[in-house]
Amino acid sequence: MGSFEERVEIAVDAERIAGTFVTPGTLLPGVLFVHGWGGSQQQYLARARAIAALGCVCLTFNLRGHVETRPQYETVSREINLRDVVAAYDLLVQRRHVDPTQIAVIGSSYGGYLGAILTTMRQVRWLGLRAPALYIDAGWDTPKLQLHLTQDLKAYRHQLVAPGGNRALKACQAFAGDVLLVESEHDDIVPPSVLASYREACTHARSLTCRRIVGADHGLTAGADQRAYTALLVDWLSEKAFDERSADSAVRHHPPEVVAVPETAPQTIRSDLLGTGA
Repeated sequence: MGSFEERVEIAVDAERIAGTFVTPGTLLPGVLFVHGWGGSQQQYLARARAIAALGCVCLTFNLRGHVETRPQYETVSREINLRDVVAAYDLLVQRRHVDPTQIAVIGSSYGGYLGAILTTMRQVRWLGLRAPALYIDAGWDTPKLQLHLTQDLKAYRHQLVAPGGNRALKACQAFAGDVLLVESEHDDIVPPSVLASYREACTHARSLTCRRIVGADHGLTAGADQRAYTALLVDWLSEKAFDERSADSAVRHHPPEVVAVPETAPQTIRSDLLGTGA
């Protein structure tokens, strides 16, 4: 394994002594977390710490209209928030030791919707979508808060939407990386038909993993459901970002004769049977 060396000066008393940082030459995967409407990065810090422990560089952030920019809550649009996501992505890939070809985007609800669209604008290897929301393309620059007043989103989300008529689904159709779709059993905001639309759109995904958290609501308000989701992410990224990287190295010497078929069938997850790690 190669390494990077950086000469530094260490201040001590009134003098300086020479030193050298030696760091691993291996680049690390980067993971960008995009929170949902009305949320914040605070909800994802514990989850980011769990993923960072795998050997990833993680970035959480607040979309405009939230927390410190709360005064923009009533005026911020999807276009503005998408620019937030792009800016956060660019900051992540510029970070030292981050491999720009190994980026995961993890989004929940509105954040999942924006994360899907991001894949058409930036290079993404892994896309994790939990209860991804779905919006009508019209009114792109309309304040996001007004969409429920100007569009019948409830009816729209209760039908199977074709990829050609929706920007996020069209992005998923073109995406060729690995996809994780996570559904909450008792989601009263994002119904199963929305997950079905996303699932049917992922026709070119390298792999598609679908999971359902039993008893969970849209916001994962129960602690056990939060832990279940974190466990799903850790397991999925461990498999995709690390096991497959090791396999890719071996493939150069031992090409496989058979290519595995992507997963498509949803599997049920019982949060009460998972571990207690945050």
